[in-house]
Amino acid sequence: MKINAGEIRVGMLLEYKDDLWQVLKTQHVKPGKGGAFAQVEMKSINKNTKLNERFRSSETVEKASLEETKFNYLYEDDQNYFFMEPKTFEQIEIKKNIVGEKGKLLTENLEVSISFYNESPISVDLPNQVNCKIKSTDVALKGQTVSSSYKPAVLDNGLSIQVPPFIEADDEVVIDTRNLEYIKKI
Repeated sequence: MKINAGEIRVGMLLEYKDDLWQVLKTQHVKPGKGGAFAQVEMKSINKNTKLNERFRSSETVEKASLEETKFNYLYEDDQNYFFMEPKTFEQIEIKKNIVGEKGKLLTENLEVSISFYNESPISVDLPNQVNCKIKSTDVALKGQTVSSSYKPAVLDNGLSIQVPPFIEADDEVVIDTRNLEYIKKI
């Protein structure tokens, strides 16, 4: 689908120079002399390289069309995560580098949304919140103000996060999967 350069937003996927690019930053510039343009920083999905490009406002770019499907997480091996489509029971495997650090938050039967581009998976979106158990945490220091002090904690899946001082080992907490931050205690 063609869009104007002025409609480019952060997070969009663009087809450009025979590759798929994710928009990291965009800035619309209107200089005193000459036409307006969009300064766009992009990252290649396939090659993991970055590109800075200027698009004139009158130019059009191709927005990638993605198919999004719900899957349930099954298990992992050394290189892949395995997912199952709940309606057809079709199983797919996705390389661990596509999922990234958030793969540690996957739990059995967790429903995720997988984006496909030309039949190949390019991203896995977890629910915004997941429940985790605290494995270990540091002791809170007396005299610290409660409102601004957080202490490090390790979750049962190995991720390290910051939690408020009242959180102890074996507590159940809710984590935001987008930024890996503590939300609340259960």
